[in-house]
This record gives sequence, C-alpha cells and structure tokens, in this order.
Amino acid sequence: MNFDLTDEQKQAQKMVRDFAAKEVIPVIGEWDRKQEMNPAFLPRMAELGILGISIPVRYGGQGFDYITLGLVCEELERADTTLRVVMSVHHGLNSQALLQWGTEEQKQKFLTPQATGEKYAGFCLTEPGAGSDVAAMNSTARRVGDRYILNGEKMWISLATKAHHFVVVAKHDPDAQPAHKGMSAFIVTSDMAGVTSGDIHGKLGVRAGSTGWIKMEDVEVPVENRLGEEGEGFKIAMSCLDNGRYTVASGATGLIRACLEDSIQYAMERETFGTPIAQHQLIKQKIAYMQQWYDAAFLLCTKVGYLKNQGVRNTRETSMAKWYATDHSVKAALEAVQIFGAYGFSDEYPVERYLRNSKGAVIYEGTSEIHQLMQADYAFGFRDDRSIRCEMPAYDAEFWQSEPEPVAGD
Repeated sequence: MNFDLTDEQKQAQKMVRDFAAKEVIPVIGEWDRKQEMNPAFLPRMAELGILGISIPVRYGGQGFDYITLGLVCEELERADTTLRVVMSVHHGLNSQALLQWGTEEQKQKFLTPQATGEKYAGFCLTEPGAGSDVAAMNSTARRVGDRYILNGEKMWISLATKAHHFVVVAKHDPDAQPAHKGMSAFIVTSDMAGVTSGDIHGKLGVRAGSTGWIKMEDVEVPVENRLGEEGEGFKIAMSCLDNGRYTVASGATGLIRACLEDSIQYAMERETFGTPIAQHQLIKQKIAYMQQWYDAAFLLCTKVGYLKNQGVRNTRETSMAKWYATDHSVKAALEAVQIFGAYGFSDEYPVERYLRNSKGAVIYEGTSEIHQLMQADYAFGFRDDRSIRCEMPAYDAEFWQSEPEPVAGD
C-alpha cells in the first residue's frame, strides 16, 4: 500500500484547507455563539465542488476517489465540525446511497443536482424513540397503487430545514419478523405535501450547524422514488452508515489535529516559571499522546478509503476507524483544554468548542458502545460480513472522471 498522496489528492486537500483557513476559521466562533449556520457556507462549498467531491463527473461530481473524500472531511472538521457534518449527510449518507442503490433515472433526477450543489440532501433514520435500536422505528410506508403513503417523525436530522431531498427509511410492513425485513427506503423531497421540519436549539456542540426534525403526515411518495427493492431498507441504511461513518472518522481525525496544532502553538508561546510550557514534561506527554492518536486515526481512515476504492466490503474497518477516531477526538479535546488552562475554559480560544463538538460523534452514527460490541463480535467470529457482496462501485478513475456518452438526437 502506497501512503503517498497523488497530485490530485494534494490539490483537493489544499483547496479545502485554504477555504477553511480563509473563510471558515475567522468567522466560525461568531456563528457558533449565535447558534446559527452561516448562510454562505453551503453555496460556497457547492461553488468549490466540495459537495460532490467523490461523485462521478457524469453525475455532476468532481470524480475524486474515496481517500480524497476522507482528506476533505479532515480539513473541514479541522476548521469546525459543522462543515464535516454537511459532508456526512449530504455526501456520505445520501448522495453515495443514490450512487450505490439508485436507478439511472433517480441518479439523473436527484444525485446530479446534489453533486453540483444545486440541491442539498439529508438522511432520515433516527426517531424520537429509535436510535441504536433501528427496528424500533414507528415511521410507516403504506403501499397504495403506484405510491406509498408515509407517516412518522424523524429526529436529530442534520440539514432538516436546509435540505431539498431526503433518504427516508420507514416500515412498509410493521408486522414483519424479524422487524428489519419490513423496512424500505424512499427519496422524499421537502416540497411534498405533508412534509414539515424544524430546528433543534440548545445543543451542547455543533451549534453552528443545522439539526432538526422531519414530520411526515400522509406524504404521497411515487413508487419510482423507492430506493432499492421493497424490504431492502435496513440493508440500504446500513450501507449508508458505512459511508457516513467514514466521513465521521475522517472528520474526527481532523479534530484531533486541530487540538494538536493549536496546543503546540499555545505551548510554545505560553510561559510559566520562566520557560515555555512546551518544555514541561507533562505538557510534552499530552502532545505526544495527541500525535499518536492523530497518526493512528489517520492510518485507520486511510485503510478504509483504500478498501472503498477497491470496492471491498469495509463495515468492520469503518466501525473501527469511527470508534477510535471519535473516542480519541474527545480525549484530545480534553487534553487541549487542560493545556490552555483557564483560557481553555472560555471561548476566547477554540479548544472549548472542539470539546463540545467532539462529544456528538461518539453518539451519532453508532455509539462507541455499539462499535465496541461490533468489534468484539468480529474478534470472536460471531460476525462476518466479508462474504456479503459490496454493491458500492470501486473507484475507476477513467469512468468516474469521464463525461457521459451523448444521447442520440442531442
């Protein structure tokens, strides 16, 4: 395995790093305090091609590989978690689901405007009474002729009031046993009659982002908006989580790096007892640990990106990367606050925001406890999904970066 980045990967990394340094970091503290999303961020990310970075050119994307996607998420969260969350839901959970499971018509109608950034996308799985226990969801999708009637409420939905398209998982057969066999996935648009949404305020972290709820009351969804076959909803949702968890892990790696870099700068400038605190052994210990955590998280994420490029099932590796990177981003943020001392306890410096933001990622897209159980089952041999075919297309540069063939008569 070659760990050298290609020129194209370096260019994408630098583009996002420059964007974050010039347009995000200088203002993000203000928007975090206001608990509002900067209205310029989404259009600017679309303009730069970030929202479709790893979607084939023929569907409006930039055609970069999955390792590049990880690098982009790292750079975004190094600035602030809210921007990486956009990539997790818009790109990872939704657009890649359409790429993997969508028909050609669905890709043209929904994926292409998402990849270009003309439309924003979200993912609806969690409910007020169903998080880790997905089978406990109450949302229903009743088939009536050539459409489904959706009812239910989804909670903790990123971009709930900003997105135009949603991938929604609901039960077409509430009595199915086992319960996950009765789930199907649908493409729901925000302008469908019966769809309402609202924002959630008072969050511990990710305050400069959009998080809310979606309510569906007798929403009529055409059968052609069903994603995959009836009964494949749970399978589709789990594949979406493989994609989303990769972006979360890569983002958490960026948060570890933010804690590390800011702590190094502060430790070199701050003096106690007549010397920079960087010379104190216990400060060095904290920095050394953060460097170790960053290196390990980066390697775990790079491995996942490599496997995704090959089209190899990566549920185990993605789970490990997400578990490790998010847990250690919390540890890195705690150490950073400790290094900054009293200043770390105020919003004069960003480390208190890093700590607040870090806590969400050990909960969403599979709690740390869920990932521990998954890894134990893999280790014992109780779980083995390598034999299950991975429908996610391997990265093929020639195909992903090529324009679609012209249609006769154009």
